[in-house]
Amino acid sequence: MVLWVFGYGSLIWKAGFHYDERRVGFIKGYRRFFHQGSTDHRGTPANPGRTVTLEPHDGHTCWGVAYRVSGQEAEDIALSYLQVREKEYDQKAYVDFYFDEDSTEPAISGVLVYIASTDKKSNKNYLGPAPLEMMAHQIVGAVGPSGPNIEYLFQLEAALLEIDGDATSNGDAE
Repeated sequence: MVLWVFGYGSLIWKAGFHYDERRVGFIKGYRRFFHQGSTDHRGTPANPGRTVTLEPHDGHTCWGVAYRVSGQEAEDIALSYLQVREKEYDQKAYVDFYFDEDSTEPAISGVLVYIASTDKKSNKNYLGPAPLEMMAHQIVGAVGPSGPNIEYLFQLEAALLEIDGDATSNGDAE
């Protein structure tokens, strides 16, 4: 069996699990937002950081990377790791992944992605939209066990530039 995992945030630059292949590409119908609170990595319960999540948006694409993990043992290890790392993301989806912007057919189907829902009952860390100045203040001021939240922002920017998925195309990474 083969597992594919899509990374659109810190998974782009730090998978944290063994993989056999890493492919740059995008998914359709989603947009990346700094709407998820981070109380375990880039902030604390008293001062949550902001990390990205995906929200459905027709006509938009979200660039990132897909990792191929082969073999049952490697899959089990990767999934166990991701269950802990992505625990604040309360939904899993299986999406189509594309390499080519002109393609109408996905390169890979059934790619696993972790998403933080907008439902504050099931996702207590969802912060949602806020004025840019407020979000910037939160990002600059938050620090968690994985480091300063602003470091996350700059690493995401660098990772997106490296994969050539412009963070501002289609309003991505607000």
